[in-house]
Amino acid sequence: MTLTPIPAFDDNYLWLLDNGREALVVDPGDAAPVAAALDARGLTLAGILLTHHHGDHVGGVEALRPRLRGPIYAPAHERMPEPVQRVQGGDHVELLGLRFAVLDVPGHTAGHIAYFARDAGGDGPLLFCGDTLFSAGCGRLFEGTPAQLHAALQSLAALPPDTRICCAHEYTLSNLRFAREVDPGNPALAAYAAWCEAERAAGRPTLPGRIGTELRINPFLRCTEAALRDAARRHAPLKLPAEPSPVDVFATLREWKNGFR
Repeated sequence: MTLTPIPAFDDNYLWLLDNGREALVVDPGDAAPVAAALDARGLTLAGILLTHHHGDHVGGVEALRPRLRGPIYAPAHERMPEPVQRVQGGDHVELLGLRFAVLDVPGHTAGHIAYFARDAGGDGPLLFCGDTLFSAGCGRLFEGTPAQLHAALQSLAALPPDTRICCAHEYTLSNLRFAREVDPGNPALAAYAAWCEAERAAGRPTLPGRIGTELRINPFLRCTEAALRDAARRHAPLKLPAEPSPVDVFATLREWKNGFR
């Protein structure tokens, strides 16, 4: 299997997975670069996976329908470009010979889902997580609650450490600037930031990430740790209770990140 991040818009990645003959695409917000990639490699579009309703994730679906030779799977509880096959947490879908578990990951949007293939070949499991988890960061809260998004992220953090994280935006360097502000004493974070800066300087994506790496460097996955709890308390001493819960810490970090420049 070949996994390809197709750049779109300012910082989106539309993920293409193919076996040399057929391909699936995840969150095709723009049809043109997907069609170009399919044509350049002589691939048949065998299916589409959608994670949530935002336009930069679904905007290219209609233009791709004429070349589609398979299903469109989409969240059960969000507005979608019909017709689609609705799925939710606990369901499984099969494309390209892979079996994807559907995971409910609300927070960024109310009905956001992700797709996880445990047996995806030699380079590790695959996670297509839309805008829920980013490298060194997480999605904004547009429709859900901090408790929902924290729980969603913890469910993703429990996936195998070698899981490849195929998120939908190249936000890594921006996220790392915030992470290093929050957790400046983390040597794993400093080393990862240096690697990502070199990759971007060379014109290469920082993605896919790995769950194992995120467990060491992503502040939003580490809200039980003293360093992150102390950072949240320093930033918002009047908002946090004396013994803040992980959700309290998460909510403070997410609000802090919203205004961070």
